[in-house]
Amino acid sequence: MIELNNVSKSYERGKRALKNVTLTIRDGEFVFIMGRSGAGKSTLLRLLMKETDPTEGTLVVNDVDLNRLSRRNVPKYRRTIGVVFQDFRLLKHLNVYENVAFAQRVIGKSTAEIRENVPEVLRRVGLSAKYKANVRELSGGEQQRVAIARALVNRPKLLLADEPTGNLDAKTAEDIMRLLEEINESGTTVVVITHSADIVAKMKKRVVILDKGTLRSDEEL
Repeated sequence: MIELNNVSKSYERGKRALKNVTLTIRDGEFVFIMGRSGAGKSTLLRLLMKETDPTEGTLVVNDVDLNRLSRRNVPKYRRTIGVVFQDFRLLKHLNVYENVAFAQRVIGKSTAEIRENVPEVLRRVGLSAKYKANVRELSGGEQQRVAIARALVNRPKLLLADEPTGNLDAKTAEDIMRLLEEINESGTTVVVITHSADIVAKMKKRVVILDKGTLRSDEEL
């Protein structure tokens, strides 16, 4: 569960990126976060990833009070969330399998565990046949699937997707959103930051709209 209670975030010179935002996202929900540039979407993402802290208010994710989370426990917390970015952020010198396996190696998984977990998550995202391909050889949609597989391989409770279809054509974007919906249906909480009104309208999920740092609306479509 994600709970924001009167969360504000100010940067240098007093600029307030978020203003008294109160929001609850329940376990297993699929939620879109929308808003124009400067609305506070990126700041919200950084708060959820514990890259920055609220200036005011409290933020709890998966029963972890992020205000009180010590620096040394941040890596452990981040293992409970998966993050997918618009620009994929893959390791271009590695193949598909190696990109996903890397996420397991950094948390100390054994070779035997990696050999079991990576093929399973690649099957889940439809890339079993591409496991040896260098990521530079893949289409944009396939690269995003690798990024999703990497985010999922450590079995996070929460998946954050920051403009996951921003660099994709309309058909590929729909495919990626269907994949995220399947992931959500398996029990993972999914939060998608997007500016695409078309995708949001088609998905018919809960939509939270930020406007100049404030929560303007919160509704189910």
